[in-house]
Amino acid sequence: MKLWRTRGFTAEMAVRIVADAVMVNLGLLVSLILHYLWLVGIQGDVVSTRECFSDCLQAYLYTFWLFTPICSIVFYSSGFYTRGRAYRGRYKALVITQAVSLSYLIFGCLLLLAHDLIAFPHSVLFLAWGLTLALVLGARLWAELWPSWVKARTRRRSPQPADSQKEHVLVLGGAGYIGSALVERLLDLGYRVRVLDLLLYGDESISQLYGHPDLELVKGDFRCIDTVVRAAKGMDSIVHLGAIVGDSACGLCEDLTIEINLRATRTIAEVGKGFGVRRFVFASTCSVYGASDEILDERSALCPISLYARTKIESEKVLLHLADSAFAPTILRFGTVYGLSGRPRFDLVVNILAAKAIQDGEAGIFGGSQWRPLVHVRDVAEAIVLTLQAPLHTVRGQIFNVGSNEQNYQIADLGRIIQKMVPAARVVTQPTEDNRNYRVRFDKIRNHLNFQPRHTVQDGVSEIVRAFATQTLTDYRDPRYNNFRFLKQNNALQQILLDDLGEWNRVKLSPTDARMVTEVIMAVILNQSPELMARLHKGLAQAILGDVDEFFNILTGLQLTPPPQSRTGPALSQQPAALVPSMVGMRPVAERRLTQRFTEVTRP
Repeated sequence: MKLWRTRGFTAEMAVRIVADAVMVNLGLLVSLILHYLWLVGIQGDVVSTRECFSDCLQAYLYTFWLFTPICSIVFYSSGFYTRGRAYRGRYKALVITQAVSLSYLIFGCLLLLAHDLIAFPHSVLFLAWGLTLALVLGARLWAELWPSWVKARTRRRSPQPADSQKEHVLVLGGAGYIGSALVERLLDLGYRVRVLDLLLYGDESISQLYGHPDLELVKGDFRCIDTVVRAAKGMDSIVHLGAIVGDSACGLCEDLTIEINLRATRTIAEVGKGFGVRRFVFASTCSVYGASDEILDERSALCPISLYARTKIESEKVLLHLADSAFAPTILRFGTVYGLSGRPRFDLVVNILAAKAIQDGEAGIFGGSQWRPLVHVRDVAEAIVLTLQAPLHTVRGQIFNVGSNEQNYQIADLGRIIQKMVPAARVVTQPTEDNRNYRVRFDKIRNHLNFQPRHTVQDGVSEIVRAFATQTLTDYRDPRYNNFRFLKQNNALQQILLDDLGEWNRVKLSPTDARMVTEVIMAVILNQSPELMARLHKGLAQAILGDVDEFFNILTGLQLTPPPQSRTGPALSQQPAALVPSMVGMRPVAERRLTQRFTEVTRP
C-alpha cells in the first residue's frame, strides 16, 4: 500500500482506525439486536418485533457517537496504530484485551452517569465486550497467521519447481552473522542458494543445512577472481555480506581492510554484471552517518569517523556507478544489529551488554547518551529477502536504511532494558571517547518495500537469556564470537593476508629459487594484470601455509611474458611464454597511502 504521511499520520493508520471503528460498532449493534431478540422470543416482553428493532436502533444511535471515539482514543494510546513496543511484543493479545476492556469500562461509567439522558440496557455491555474483543483480536491474529499458513500449505501441496525455474542467489559471507540467518530464510522460501565463504570462523553456523538439495557451498576467498567467476556463474542475484566488520577489526590491518571491503566489492560486482546478474544487494551500515545530533535519512550528509565506514561509502559509490537497465545494485544500510543467529556475535552493543549481565552480573555502559538505530538479525535477513523480491525499478540504484523508527535507542536506555530483564545484574556507567551518535529514519524502506521489523530489543535479550540458561551458549568471551579478538588472538589474518611478504620465511628457498620468486613477482607487478595477480596471491597463500610444492607449481604455471622494462634472469626466461592478459588497472603491490588506494580503487 502506498502511504501518504502528514506529521506521522499515514493512510495505513487511517484504514486501521476505520476498520476498528467498524468492528466495535458491529459488536455493539449485534449485541443490542441479540438482546432484543431474546426479549421478543423468550420473555415476550415486547409486543411487536418492529418495536424491538426500533428500540434497538434508537439505543445504538444514542450511543455510537460516544462509544466510537472512546475506543479510537484508547486503541491509539495502546499502540494499535503507532505499533508501540508493548503492542509489538509477545503479549499483544493481552494488550488488545486490556484496551477493549478499558474502552467498555469508560463507556459503562459514562452510561451510568447519563442514565437519565441515554436509554441503554446495561446488561448488553458484557455481551458487547465479548463480541468486540473477539472481532478486534481475531482480525489481528488472522492478519498475522493467515499469510504464514497459506504459504506453508501452498509449499506442502505444490510441487517443487525444477532447479532451472528457481531463483539462484549467491551469498558472499553466507556463513557469517547475518549470512547464516539469510541462507536459512532463502532456503525456506525455495531459493537455490550458493554460499561463497572463507569459513574463517568455522562452518558451525550453516552445518545444520548441509545436505539441503538447494544449498551449494564454495569455500574460497572472494578476492580471487577465479573463485568469484566460478561462484557467480548461473546466478540471478548476488548478496554481498562479506567484509572485515567492525572498527576495531578493521584497524588491525588497514591495507587488508581496503582490499577486502572495497576493492573486492568492485571486482565481484563487475564479474556479476558480466555474467548477467540482475540484482546485487550490498551490505552497508548506518555507521556511515558517523556523528550527528539530527535525525538522519538516506539523503543526509555522510560523516564517517572510521575506516570501516569509509570503505562502505566508497563501495556504495562504485556500485551505484555500475547501475544500468540490466544491473540493479541496491545498498542496504543496516542499523546496529542484535539477536542470535547461526554464528553468534558478542561484539555488538545489545548482545554484549546482555551477555555480561547474565554471566558477570555486571554490564558496563560506556557513555550512555549516544543514539543507536537497532535492528534484529532476522529482520535484516527479511529486509534482504524483500529487496530480492521487489520489482527491479523499485530497488535499482536505491539506498535503504534498514531498521525501524521505534528502535532508535540511547545506550543508557539499553542498560535500563537489560537491568529490567536481568534483575540480578548491575549496570554501571563508565566514561568513553566513542563519539559515534546517530538517529536514523526508516520511512523509505517501510514505504517502498513494506518492511516492518517483527522483533524488539526485548526479544533479542530474551533469546540470549534462554541460550545461556539452556547451555546453548556457555561463554561470551570465546574469541569466535568477537571479530577483533578472533582475528588478533588466533593469527587469523595469516590465512587471508596473501601479500604479507614477512611470512615467506616459512618456505625454505635456495638462492636460485629465491631469485626466481623475486623475478616472478616483479614481472607480475609490471604487467599489472588482475588475473596474474590473483594467481600470485594464491601462490603466496600456499607459501604462508608452508606448502612449498604447491607454491612452486602455481609460480611455474603463471605463464608470464615479461614486459620489456623488467630485468629478468634465466629462471624466469625458462617459463613458457603465453598470453599476457590485456586487463589493466590493478595497482602494484607496494605501499601506498590510504588516500591513494581509495583513489585508485574507486576510479571509474
